[in-house]
Order: sequence, then structure tokens, then C-alpha cells
Amino acid sequence: MATYDGLFDTLGLRAWCDKGADNAPMSMADLLAKAKGGSDAGSSLWDTPFPSLDALHNACQAIPQSRALTRGLEAGFLDIRDALRVVIDPLTQPLSWALNDMLWVMTQTPWWIIMPALLVITWFVTRSWRIIGLVAVILALLAFVDHYNAAMETLAIIFVCAFVCVIIGVPIGIAMSRSDRLQRTVIPILDMLQTLPPFVYLIPLIFLFSVTEPKLYGIAIILYAIVPVVRLTDLGIRLVDRDVIEAADAFGMTSRQKLFGVQIPLALPNIMAGVNQTIMMSLAMVVIASLVSAPGLGVLVLRGIRNLELGVGLIAGFGIVVLAIALDRVTKASLARIDASQASR
Repeated sequence: MATYDGLFDTLGLRAWCDKGADNAPMSMADLLAKAKGGSDAGSSLWDTPFPSLDALHNACQAIPQSRALTRGLEAGFLDIRDALRVVIDPLTQPLSWALNDMLWVMTQTPWWIIMPALLVITWFVTRSWRIIGLVAVILALLAFVDHYNAAMETLAIIFVCAFVCVIIGVPIGIAMSRSDRLQRTVIPILDMLQTLPPFVYLIPLIFLFSVTEPKLYGIAIILYAIVPVVRLTDLGIRLVDRDVIEAADAFGMTSRQKLFGVQIPLALPNIMAGVNQTIMMSLAMVVIASLVSAPGLGVLVLRGIRNLELGVGLIAGFGIVVLAIALDRVTKASLARIDASQASR
């Protein structure tokens, strides 16, 4: 006798429960419970299980088990998968092209072109010889331990995904700052994206795309890393001094002129802080995305875990750390330049 048999008998639902009984094979848990000979009948109040689906199913066969819920969710997703692919495939195909092209450029171009180009970009962004020296040492160190190609693959993925995050995230943040209703709608979505475990991003994408498609890991990285730039863009524009906005109104500025001439320049430090966090989160997700064929240093970390190769995993992990340091210092130096230029005005 199950724990909640008496409840359904008291409510007069026994006939309905018996109609729901089926001849489907019992699960291992059901077989074990049956082998115990109904020991639940004499259980104490202390051992009474919560009235979950499985507990209620033991007393009433008409109530589905929790595994029926998970199977139904999976079946429903598989039913709409083809329709989703018809819509999502064309929209996300440019991401695959961008990732493939950037990976080709970063890995096929000789090192004596790529490394100086990265240093020139660093100088353009930071105007700091100290940061350039740090980046040069880090790139030379990665090349010295034969991790140059893996590091370039990781940088290629980060460049593309972070760029897409900024292109999509900044307009969303601007729209949120201009509409309280939109902000209330988007904030729960951002909360979900920020708290969802990284591995969960990969589950529906594996069913939608082939493992050989770069957009599989690209979409996962973008969904995981886009939150900071959206939040901080919205926050930065909302924190613009009201007196400055009133002064812009007094000069007869239109909404577009206020946005691009006043609000975005004053919010730029917050936006750049969001870009910094987005780059860091992209780098963190690249390692997890190696589980679904994302190339780069994450593959070497995964190899160290799978094959118990301690040295391989540690050196690749160290490479990710120094890349993170370089990217963090470059973006923070850029942020410091923006702050200094605004303070001098």
C-alpha cells in the first residue's frame, strides 16, 4: 500500500485512479518498491514523502510520473526542432561564416604578421608602451611553448563573439534605458541567462545544430557573455545627470542628438566596463564550449582532463589565464583613456 492511497480513497477517486493504470514496463524504482512488499504502509509520519508526482503515482496510476514530464518536454522540443531550424539556420549562418573566416585569418597568417598587428591594435586602443610590452611577452610565451595556434584560435573566437555581443547588446541596453516597460521585460531574461549553468546552454543547441557547425559554440558563448554589456549600457545611460539632459533640451537637441552627442559619450565608461566583462565571460565559456568542438586552448584543457595529462592541462590553463590578463589590461587601459579624456573636458 502506497503512502497516499488513503487520500485518494477518501476523495472517492479510486475508480479514476484504477482506470489510469497501464501495462507499461515498470521502472527500476517501481520494481524495488514492489519487492519491498508495501513497506510504506507502516511508515511513520517522519518518513512521509512529499506529495510529488512519483509519490502520488504510486498511489494513483492516473497521475503521471515525473519522467513523463521530462519525456514530454523532450518530445515537444524534437517536434518543433525542424521548424526552429528553418528560422534559426539562416539567421545564424553568418556567425558560422565569421567564425570560420576569423579562425582562418588568425591561424593561416604568419606569426610575424599577426603578432605585430595585435601589438599595433593594442597601441591604438591603449597608447601605453607598458601594456604593449605585456601583450608582446604573453604572445611570445605562448608561442615559445608551442601553444601559438591554440591561442590564436581562442582569440579568434573571442573577437567574433565579443563583437557580436557588443553589436547586439549595446542597442538592447539603449532601448532598455529609454523604456521602463522594456527594461522590466528584459531584466528577467538577463537574470535567467546570468544564472543558468553554462553547460545548460549547450543542451538545446546540440539538438538544433551539428557539432561541426561553429555557430553551435558561438551562440552558446554569446548567450552566456552578452548580459554584462546589456546591463551596464542600460545603467550607464540611466546614470547620466538629469541637469545635462535638461541643458541638451534647452539647446533644442532631438532625441537622436541627445543619445549620440550626450548620453552615449557620458555612459561610455560603463559601456566599456560591460565590454570588459563580456570579453572575460567569453573567455571562460570558450573552455566549456570545447566540449562541442570549439577549438583553442580549451581543447588542450579538455585533453588534460580526459587523458589525465597533468602538464598539458596546467600549461593550457596557464595560457588561458595570461590571455585573460592581457585582454583585461587592454580593455581597462582603454577605459582609463576614456575616463581621462572626459575629465579633461
